[in-house]
Amino acid sequence: MVGGRARARSPRQLTQDPEAWPEQFIAEAVRQIARTLAQALDRLGLSLRAAAAGSGVNRQAIADLLAGRSWPDVATIARLAHFTGIALWPDNTNIERNRTH
Repeated sequence: MVGGRARARSPRQLTQDPEAWPEQFIAEAVRQIARTLAQALDRLGLSLRAAAAGSGVNRQAIADLLAGRSWPDVATIARLAHFTGIALWPDNTNIERNRTH
């Protein structure tokens, strides 16, 4: 698997409280991307279906990103950013590192 064992668990599963997604979790960059994307879709009045059609990203992939069930790849983030016209990648992140290997 690309990314090794670290990607075997979803961002949501890495939180101290998975039910608090997207408010708390270790993968801060992904949380910020999901939050920014959700705000952009809301502000633009776009449904997941419209975002998928306009960006070329699968609707379920967008839903999984927003719900914290997947690790988005760079191409997915780039396509969504281009479509919404909003920079999704956070400028500054504080990522807590818990290494188990």
